[in-house]
Amino acid sequence: MVVRPPATTANIGPGYDALGAALSLHDEIEMAVVDSGLSVELAGEGADDLPRDERHLLVRAARAAFDRLGGQPSGLRLRCVNRIPQARGLGSSSAAVVGGIVAARGLVANGVEILDDAAALALAAEIEGHPDNVAPCLLGGVTIAWTDEVTGLAQAARMDPVAGLHPVICVPTTRGYTAESRSLLPAEVPHAEAAANAGRAALLVRALTAVPELLLPATRDWLHQDYRRPSMPQSLELVDALRAEGIPAVVSGAGPTVLAFARTPETDDVEAVAAKVAGSATFAVTAVSVSTLGAVANLIPSLDQQ
Repeated sequence: MVVRPPATTANIGPGYDALGAALSLHDEIEMAVVDSGLSVELAGEGADDLPRDERHLLVRAARAAFDRLGGQPSGLRLRCVNRIPQARGLGSSSAAVVGGIVAARGLVANGVEILDDAAALALAAEIEGHPDNVAPCLLGGVTIAWTDEVTGLAQAARMDPVAGLHPVICVPTTRGYTAESRSLLPAEVPHAEAAANAGRAALLVRALTAVPELLLPATRDWLHQDYRRPSMPQSLELVDALRAEGIPAVVSGAGPTVLAFARTPETDDVEAVAAKVAGSATFAVTAVSVSTLGAVANLIPSLDQQ
């Protein structure tokens, strides 16, 4: 099986822990059942740092999926080409988790019936710890994710993005980590700010799916970005500068990548502002799109058959 799990952006503006989108930047995972053992080949992002054994997050996710699907295979061979920047707020860990689950169920007869998307989402969120990145990675498009208070299981609603979205990612050389970033958030926020944030989150759903002209006011946030400023000052300076130019911009996920929405498919306006405020951090500016496809498993011939 070959799976191409997409990068994702989550915590979009006021959509903290809820709103996410799949982006047109993909890792590639090839998984095959072999006679015995475990072989992991890595290339690209993190190839020099990631483990090549059972500790690899993709392997752990696949093992968990195989347990739900009826049992472990005789052996596994994995080949991973990582293109999603890691520890940058673009869902690289979610891509590994979802990629492992989707590849595993693709290798099992009737795997999609045994572990459908709802069950795969619940398992991915259980492994990842939250559903806002794994939902768009699995389902594609724009998603709203939540955890059911009765069952405790992650759920998601998927929506198609409006044609006028032109996302641009500004990826710094510095890394960020979700646990560190989350530790800066307060236990409570003022009621007025919570109410304002709820209104803008509702507006953001409309902007992402129907009226992109509303993106600037719709991406205003009160819940998380300013609290996280000490951990990524250059990123928040870039967000401020872009917004001052009328360009909707937010921190992607837990950062430090900045996600902007260009006014046209051309990115000259974003690149110009990024160059002004990058300071000591180097931002690589790349135009992407919202991917309507999530992680899909495709069967390929085995090496013996090729």
